[in-house]
This record gives sequence, C-alpha cells and structure tokens, in this order.
Amino acid sequence: MSRIIVITSGKGGVGKTTCTANLGMALAKMGRNVAVIDADFGLRNLDLLLGLENRIVYTAVEFLAGQCRLEQALVKDKRQPRLSLLPAAQNRMKDAVTPEQMKQVVGQLTDKFDYILIDSPAGIEQGFQNAIAGAKEAVIVTTPEIAAVRDADRVVGLLEANGVRRINLIVNRIKPAMIEANDMMSVDDVREILAIGLIGVIPDDEKVIVSTNRGEPLVLAEENSCFARSAFENIARRIEGEQVDFIDIDAPKDGFFSWLRKVLSAKII
Repeated sequence: MSRIIVITSGKGGVGKTTCTANLGMALAKMGRNVAVIDADFGLRNLDLLLGLENRIVYTAVEFLAGQCRLEQALVKDKRQPRLSLLPAAQNRMKDAVTPEQMKQVVGQLTDKFDYILIDSPAGIEQGFQNAIAGAKEAVIVTTPEIAAVRDADRVVGLLEANGVRRINLIVNRIKPAMIEANDMMSVDDVREILAIGLIGVIPDDEKVIVSTNRGEPLVLAEENSCFARSAFENIARRIEGEQVDFIDIDAPKDGFFSWLRKVLSAKII
C-alpha cells in the first residue's frame, strides 16, 4: 500500500511547496516511486520548484474531465525518473475539483507509487478540503512565528476531525542566533503548543531561495555543506522509519559554525 501524505500548514508562505518538492525528490533518490500532487488549483507553484513547468501538457482537471489518461497528465522528472508530478490547473478556481474527485485521483495512483505527497494550498477552505480528502497522514509545516503556529494548531484540529490521525511536524527557517537572543520561538516552544511528533527542523538557508529560483530541488545539490539539504534528507529517512538524531539547535553554546558542523556530522542512532 502506498503512503498518502498531505503537506499542509494553514498559513501561507511557510515553505510547504519547498518541503513537498525536496521530500519527494529525496524519497525518489532513496529508490521509492513518488507522485507529488499540486492541490493548489489556480495558483500552482510545485511545477516551478521542480523545474517542470515547460513540460506540462495536461493537468488533473483534464484527467478528471476525461480529456486525457492519468499517465498523460503525470510529468516524469528526467533527473530522477522515480518522481512524477501531477500538476494543478492554473486557469481554474479551487472549487474546480471536489474532495470526492481528489479521492478518485489518489485512488488511481496508489497501485503505481510508494508515496503520494499532496501539496496543500494555504487556508482551510475548499482547496484544503480537497488536499486532505484522500490523505492518510499529514505533515504540518510551520515557521517559529506565533501567527504560523496558531494557524498550524487550527489545522491539526481539522485534520483530526477528518480522520487524519498520523500527524508530524516540520519547523522551518530556524535561526539559532535569534533563538539564543530570545527573539524567536524555539523548536521546543513550537512542539509544546502543537503537541504533535517532530519529524524535522530546517535551518534558514539562502540556498533554498537559490534552488527555488532555479527549479532544482536542494536535495539534488552536490554540495555536502548545504545544511538545509541535510535536513530534508534526514526528514525523508525518518519518514522511511529510520531513527535519525536530532541536533539541539536551540542553544548553540559553542558558536554558530560549531553548531553547523554538528548538524553535518549527525549520525543514525
């Protein structure tokens, strides 16, 4: 059985699509067949982050309308052929697809893929309801800001009310120096509020912006010194069930660069 995971947040701009692209690519690099679904109808971006925007011919809407086969709508990544994208339609509104139709799409993918990652749009309206309709698990992405955490808490409640019980947390764009100065919420602060399992901590890294603009997921980078890349790869390993050390980034007592070296040297338990 494939694992169907919705990646969501409530608040926009916290890095859901970046996480979807990088986790999908990381799992594909590990030998898993992965489908990533852009559920943000009207404002799709997942194709841009994967660098696949010029290869889209059909979308999920055309498939549901019977205008193409599912295989025609799926866009296979040439760099990592185990990864396929099902794009959203850019010229339709979020109510162009219903939750039942999303279940239909996901159901037809389950025999072909080990993982189905659904990139949820911001908010808790129709687009969110579509995204979670076929999901069995969820990953909540938040930044350590009170507005983002409050919205994430609301989404946790909605997921549980809709029968999604396996929910994990990614805290994105952590800045250790700001945490040390008490200018940013710590990972423990966020965990205490949301009360869900932590699966990843991603440091703030300008290389994420560079990779996004280039349409090249960070996990494809050749630089071993990219700390956000290591974080994404560790999250993928945890999703796979590996026990991977978490580094205490709330108190970088030996200095920032010493902390970064510790992040790179993290080993499997």
